[in-house]
Parts: sequence; C-alpha cells; structure tokens
Amino acid sequence: MKKITEYENKKVLVLGLAKSGVSAAKLLHELGALVTVNDFKQFDQNPEAQDLLTLGIRVVTGGHPIELLDEDFSLIVKNPGIPYTNPLVEKALSMNLPVLTEVELAYQIAECPIIGITGTNGKTTTTTMIGLLLNAQRKNGTARLAGNIGFPASEVAEVANAADDIIMELSSFQLMGIQTFHPQIAVITNIYEAHLDYHGSREEYVKAKWAIQENMQESDSLVLNWNQQELQELSKTTKATIIPFSTEEKVAGAYLIDGEIYYRDEYIMLANELGVPGSHNIENALAAICVAKLKNIPNSVIRKTLMVFTGVPHRTQYVGELAGRKFYNDSKATNILATKMALSGFDHSSLVLLAGGLDRGNDFDELIPSLKGIKAIILFGETKDKLRKAAVEAGIKTIQLTENVQTAVREAYAFSEKDDTILLSPACASWDQYPNFELRGEAFIQAMHQLKDIEK
Repeated sequence: MKKITEYENKKVLVLGLAKSGVSAAKLLHELGALVTVNDFKQFDQNPEAQDLLTLGIRVVTGGHPIELLDEDFSLIVKNPGIPYTNPLVEKALSMNLPVLTEVELAYQIAECPIIGITGTNGKTTTTTMIGLLLNAQRKNGTARLAGNIGFPASEVAEVANAADDIIMELSSFQLMGIQTFHPQIAVITNIYEAHLDYHGSREEYVKAKWAIQENMQESDSLVLNWNQQELQELSKTTKATIIPFSTEEKVAGAYLIDGEIYYRDEYIMLANELGVPGSHNIENALAAICVAKLKNIPNSVIRKTLMVFTGVPHRTQYVGELAGRKFYNDSKATNILATKMALSGFDHSSLVLLAGGLDRGNDFDELIPSLKGIKAIILFGETKDKLRKAAVEAGIKTIQLTENVQTAVREAYAFSEKDDTILLSPACASWDQYPNFELRGEAFIQAMHQLKDIEK
C-alpha cells in the first residue's frame, strides 16, 4: 500500500463498526492517526470494540453522543449503514467536518488500479464475473474483490500491490462518502428506485450512484447500461469515455443480437451458453465483458469463464437437485424488481416460487404480471397475505401459506414433481424472521439438504 502521511497525529472519529469500521480504525491507527471509535452497541456485547481497545485505540460505546464533536476531530469515517439523518452526523456536517466512508481511505492507499461497480441490481454478480474474468489465465498479480461484496475495501487495498486490480462493489451509501475516489474503470449495472428511506428521494439516490464517475477523466472508462434512457442522459455529463452495453440494440460496446453476444462486432458467445439463467444475467455478463475487453482478456477466455460461472451465493444460485427437482436460492431478492428479474429466467409452467418476508408497507401489484403462469407459490413471513392477493390476481392455481423458509421448502417439495424448479426469491427483506438475507438463504439450502437425508 502507499505510505501516506496526511493522517499522522490527526484526530479521527470512526463512527460505527462492523467489518468496514474495524478495518478503517486499524488502518488509520497504522497510519499514525489518533483514532476514536464510536459504536452504538454496548462494550460488553461488542467484541470488535474490545479487540480495538487492546490495540490502543480509544473506544466509546453504547450510543452516539454529540458531545464527541467537542474534541476537535479532523474528519469522520462513517459506517455506510448509519444514515446522514443521525444527529451526530448532521451536527458534524453543519460544522463542515468531512464525513467519509472507508472506500475513500482504500483509494488513498491503493497502489493498483480500481474497477468500481455500482447499480441497483446485479452489482455482486457483475463484480464476481469481472473478478473471474480478470483472474483467468492471469500471469502477474491478482484481481481482488472488495467493498460491498463483503471484503472491506481498505483491508484489501492494504495487501494489494501494483500488479493487482481491485474490483470494488460500491453501494450508494458508500459513494456518498467519497472526495477523491477515482476508479480507472467504473460500471453502472442499472438504476431503479431503491433505498428511498435512506436517501429521501430518487433524485438523491441517483446522485449518489452517479458519484462513482465524479473524478474520472477522458482516459478512464465508464461502462453504462444503454437500455436505460436515464443513463444515456447522464452520460452527457461525465468526462469519462463511455462504453455502453445493451440487450436491445447494437452499441459501441457489448450487445446482444439474435441470441448472440458481441463486443464491437467481435463474436463472443451465445447468450444461452451463460452458466446463470435470466435476462438480467445477460446484462450482467455484457457489463463484465466490457471490462474484460478493456483489460485485453481474449474472447476464448471470456466464453470459457462465463460458461462455467453458476452464480454467487444467494443470487439465483443453483444449489442442487433432488428427485429431479432443481433448487435455486435467490434470497438476495429483497425487492420486487429483483424477484421479477429472477422469474424472467425460468419456465413458469414448472416453477414453484417461495416468497415473503418483511412488510415495508408496499403492495405487490407490480409483481402480478411476472407471476402469471407459475405452477405454484408458497408464501411465508409478514407479507404472505399481501402476496397471496397478488398471486390470486395473477391466476396462480396453487397458493399455500406457511410459517417460514424451512417449512416452505418441505411443502414445495411435497407438491412439486420431477423436472420442476423450486426457487426462493422472496421479493422482501428478511428481517421479520432472519437477521439477514444470507441466513435466510442458508436456511433454504439446509432445508433442501435435510430433504436429501430423508430421501436416502
């Protein structure tokens, strides 16, 4: 990593822990900053804070006292999940105190190029595809995944060297806390309406996503979804060189024509050769192909790599087959749009859908067209009655209500037949019954394996 000196003997407040906060605190401490960590969780229930204290880092736990700002901090590094409406954050901003996120620190110390990926849906799949493509037949260095995908960006930047690439998945929350962050290649997979409870308006959400290109120049490449008119309009406001991708028209980048994928007139592969189903995954692959071509990956390597890629955990992940039934885990589908995209990749006549979860107050009318023709639907969680109404409107003949994901798997298996597909794609957040979507997905997989044990 670059040995920077700008934080030496400066007082820095790290607000909120979790993975990125711990990494930021340790990095700043190593860079000579006088670090104070503030986390809402009580100290005796906070192993991360306890660990940092043993390193000589000051910790303040059990709340976010505004009085901390009396201590003349030079800046705050904020956990992305803490909203800007937090009183301490609001006060800091009113004092013109810089409020950064950990990805800004990662950029400052990174020795190697950064490829940034953002968007409403498809970020993790696209990030993973790019990592695999850039590591295929690589002779020098490593493409390292980082950011919102689960590996703290600053932690990855510390160990990366000049021969590497950092492939960084970036949320809108993270991008709101950048100043100088500058990827050499950036990707926006798509922009839909999301996280309005955090951003306050769609305009602010789009502004946060578009910040990924804020410091890019003409020598940098910005990969955009040309299916979206909004991104076409935004492209007129950047200095970066635009590399478009589209499933609807031929463009000066990656595109789909008659079931075949091309990059600037070069044939790459058939769309149905991709190892993951769904039209949304064709878009993800096109975005990844743009990056691969910019990094001079041969077409044969692109094709071979994308043919064997079967998805990432909890994102239309194929998890196995039992008695002729295929099981797919799409627990990451925490909103209606993600479930619509997942449903587009399957034959509805043999599909049993498992859905439901946290009730955020919305209805599911928007989902109705995508539900039509589905063989059966098993519903659970707080939204099961709302989803049942949508399923009735869609004309689904078999609708069952159950307790949770585990019971839904058992009921789906009992109803289904050979050659059917059982898909968990909840269209809702998990927090009514599960701490996160990952644990919900693990419950689905575990329930399937329990069935396998019974069938032996």
